[in-house]
Amino acid sequence: MKHTFIINARPPRLLLFFAGWGADATPFAHYRPAGHDFAVCYDYRTLRLPLDTFYSYHEIDIVAWSMGVWAASYFAPMLPVPVGRSIAINGTPWPIDQMRGIPPDIYDGTLQGLDERNLHKFLRRMCADSQAFRAFLDVTPRRPLQELRDELQDIRRQWTVLPAPGFRWQEAVVGMADRIIPPENQLLAWRQLGVPVTPTDDAHYQETLFRHYLEEIWTND
Repeated sequence: MKHTFIINARPPRLLLFFAGWGADATPFAHYRPAGHDFAVCYDYRTLRLPLDTFYSYHEIDIVAWSMGVWAASYFAPMLPVPVGRSIAINGTPWPIDQMRGIPPDIYDGTLQGLDERNLHKFLRRMCADSQAFRAFLDVTPRRPLQELRDELQDIRRQWTVLPAPGFRWQEAVVGMADRIIPPENQLLAWRQLGVPVTPTDDAHYQETLFRHYLEEIWTND
């Protein structure tokens, strides 16, 4: 796993954002949370980060999106300081699951067919409409395609061998127009875990949704 600090002034609190598969910090670099440091985690070929990065904070708030929900579910219990707020957006702790995540045939089909054309189609499905997609293309990550293949393969491998994550999320947000992770799967996952859910009308990638929940954290502290 990699992380990029957008703000690194060392106040008492850190807002840690876990992005989705194939991401980097680029789409989220314009956020400026008041009173927090802000870092973006991505690239889940491993789930390891140096924990000494976090010792200076008194509390860490977590917002995770898409595959980042799974990654954060493993990583958050390892943090050396308390977790404050935790919000999962359009993802579940089950990355590959017929009923609670991405169905295995869809996941494997994405991996087997991944090329530049199909990646473009995938990114388009993430967005609500053509206008949102054009805006996303201005900030889309530019990681090599082979890295993205490796990340999909390594997520599958880790999901197979690691024990089920035990992190307790405080709140989940499910975009009912999500065309990447079926909304009904997300709802079932959170219902089984007993986590309160806020359904919205949003697509899988929704900039206004991220801004709303990030701002909710940094304005209510």
